[in-house]
Amino acid sequence: MARVTIEDCMRQIDSRFALIHLAVRRVLQLRRGAKPLVHAPKNKEIVLALREIAAGKVTLENIDLLEKESLELIPGARAEEVKAAREKQAEIQQEFESVAALGAVRDKGEGDGIVDDAEEE
Repeated sequence: MARVTIEDCMRQIDSRFALIHLAVRRVLQLRRGAKPLVHAPKNKEIVLALREIAAGKVTLENIDLLEKESLELIPGARAEEVKAAREKQAEIQQEFESVAALGAVRDKGEGDGIVDDAEEE
């Protein structure tokens, strides 16, 4: 099977930050037992996740649905654990959006993308 490249994935996702975030979320889902969406039997989770993204099977639009499905796969998962996992995911999403916004500013040349603690207040 041919190698998957970042360029393959960038055809589906327009931001490197979003690609990294999406790949990490999918790797975590795969490690929890989510079923692969493409055939790649001997690949590690990260390569499999990138293959799924490059194939258009995992997107920013469907990752939440895939997240919900993977949480339901956890054997013996209790409602509190699922709720805590979703809350943590919401925190991660909010942090990602902040970082992505900084990256977008940097990519547009509107600043150096570095924020001092004093600037945040």
